Amino acid sequence: MSENRNLHKGLKKRHISLIAMGGIIGSSYFLGTGYILNQIGPAACLAYILGGFIMYLTMSCLAELSTADPLHGSFISYSAKYISPAWACGVGWSYWVSWVVFIPSECIAGGIIMHNYMPEIPIYLWAILFGIVITLVNLAHVSVFGELEFWLSLIKIFLLLSFSVLAIAIFFGFIPIDHTKPIGTKYLADDGGFFPNGYLILFMNMVILLSNFQGSEIIGLTASESDDPMKSIPSSLKTINYRIIGLYLIPTFLLAVIFPWQSASLNGSVFAFALEKYGLSSYAHFFNFMIIAGALSCANSGLYAAIRSVHGLANHNMGPKILRYVTSHGSPIFCVFLTLGFIWSLLLASYFFHSGSLYANLLAISGFTGSTCWISICVAQYQFRKKIEKMENPPQLICKIKWFPYLTILAIVLQILCLFVVLISPSLRLSFYLGVPVTLIPILLYKFTKHEKAIID
Repeated sequence: MSENRNLHKGLKKRHISLIAMGGIIGSSYFLGTGYILNQIGPAACLAYILGGFIMYLTMSCLAELSTADPLHGSFISYSAKYISPAWACGVGWSYWVSWVVFIPSECIAGGIIMHNYMPEIPIYLWAILFGIVITLVNLAHVSVFGELEFWLSLIKIFLLLSFSVLAIAIFFGFIPIDHTKPIGTKYLADDGGFFPNGYLILFMNMVILLSNFQGSEIIGLTASESDDPMKSIPSSLKTINYRIIGLYLIPTFLLAVIFPWQSASLNGSVFAFALEKYGLSSYAHFFNFMIIAGALSCANSGLYAAIRSVHGLANHNMGPKILRYVTSHGSPIFCVFLTLGFIWSLLLASYFFHSGSLYANLLAISGFTGSTCWISICVAQYQFRKKIEKMENPPQLICKIKWFPYLTILAIVLQILCLFVVLISPSLRLSFYLGVPVTLIPILLYKFTKHEKAIID
């Protein structure tokens, strides 16, 4: 067996950009926004603004690191080099867990939607079927994955743009035909006001909301399989912030404007419910089925990220040596088996739990563990900048986060607060109790077990 083969370089620039989009826009947005809107009220759009701001700051930190110090392994390498190998081990495995629990949630989301149309088929059976599809796609050639992800991501972008256009028409009274009076602030200000459930509820649900934005860091993981990473990665990182913030914030605000927050739920896509409310039933059904493609796309990107991150951990001596093995076709096959094994364990376990509750908890756990990765990116960038500031001839930075160190520190503080505030929420507290050990256990194992020295450079 060879541990030294390289991963196959089959991803183009357009693949890389859309893979990151696919990792972000999934059922956690199309379906999970219903939960967020129901819990927070119309102010859910403010929660998305805060989440988008945190994402912008974090990706700016990653853009600076990736252009100034383009290491193989992305944020795992940066954490090892600029924070500590032990911390990199903890955050790396935590990141892997975030995707391992997120992928089943996407499959369950597809099952929830399909159950509305075929209630005789249990949700868990649909989830298993979608799991089979994702498994087969990721066992294929990486270029097949990239091409499929490209087109699935385009579908999701089309859905969000079409919803925004229809929502604007609804707001001004053009839809339905017999409805001529503009909606105005009816759903924003009435029925309890903008914050019907109080102000604190916004922050209590930020862990679930941040899971919507997580996935943008996948761009860093694609460097090893990009034809020209020095050009494609920085370019994608620069533009994805604005595209994602636009694709999230505008549709969410329009949703809050045209749909009552009390009617939102996890029983299906709140966007489809809003379209159906105004007589667009046919398009709402089409929207639902396309969301299933979105969920599969997001899970597809997530499985890619999980497999590549655990392979990176092994290459850094932070995981079993067998995980370094790459086949003659450029696939880290044992990383694939390990990741799929845990994902399928959760999918099969979905038989024993209520789908809605399981979905919300999986999202919260994924958001918690994924946030430790984002915090690590920001801390690594802070340490990197402090290091080069001490040099006599510091390198010229292609991308720089603005107003350093204030915005970097703000990103770190905001995310830490989001992690600890879940302790106040009984329904989401489980994410804290599971998320903390997932990070700490690998750190302790790394520190107190015999192993080879971590490979950083």
